[in-house]
Amino acid sequence: MNIEQTSDLERRAAVHAALGDAMRLRIIDTLRLGDASPSELSAALGAPSNLLAFHLRALEAAGLITRHRSEGDGRRTYLRLVADALDDLGPRPLLPPERVVFVCTANSARSHLAAAIWREASPIPGLSAGTRPAPHIDPGAVDAAARHGLDLPEVRPQHVDGVIGDGDLVVTVCDLAHEELGPTPRLHWSIPDPVRAGSAAAFDHAYAELTARVRDLAGRYMTAS
Repeated sequence: MNIEQTSDLERRAAVHAALGDAMRLRIIDTLRLGDASPSELSAALGAPSNLLAFHLRALEAAGLITRHRSEGDGRRTYLRLVADALDDLGPRPLLPPERVVFVCTANSARSHLAAAIWREASPIPGLSAGTRPAPHIDPGAVDAAARHGLDLPEVRPQHVDGVIGDGDLVVTVCDLAHEELGPTPRLHWSIPDPVRAGSAAAFDHAYAELTARVRDLAGRYMTAS
């Protein structure tokens, strides 16, 4: 982790810590709607002035609020929520990999569905592979893709050795494949095997879980506009 990343983590930690109090959250919620003087906040929130001052100092130290003098009564100050102060509390965008390769054991259902969903969600190329490829894609996966309007090419399952290359992000979507691949850098999503259950509901559940995870991951990568 470089210095810039460490600094960003420390800043986010400080903001989260400052927000870890119900009164401070009430102050933030109030200032989202408009500026207010300390006395106005005290009255609106029913907070004693000394307690309010303590919380305001914590929010100012975290860079969440600012104060400025009134242009009317110069003895009065107004508090304002810093623009975009709450917009960057999650992790920073990641540099994109060359490709994303989704892996399960048979490469017959989960990994194929994940790769197809990825191709609709991201411009980064998405592929799939298996540690023990089956002869063909499971019909349940084909039917699930059709139910959800997903373009799922009916290609022959591939072995990981012929697919994964340098610069690829590997995402295992099957516990067995994750354990078989050993301690190599990758992401793991523990998705129940719909083929084992064999029902349309199981395939729809796998599709829904993969869709949510794919969209979340795709949104974390910086891509050219």
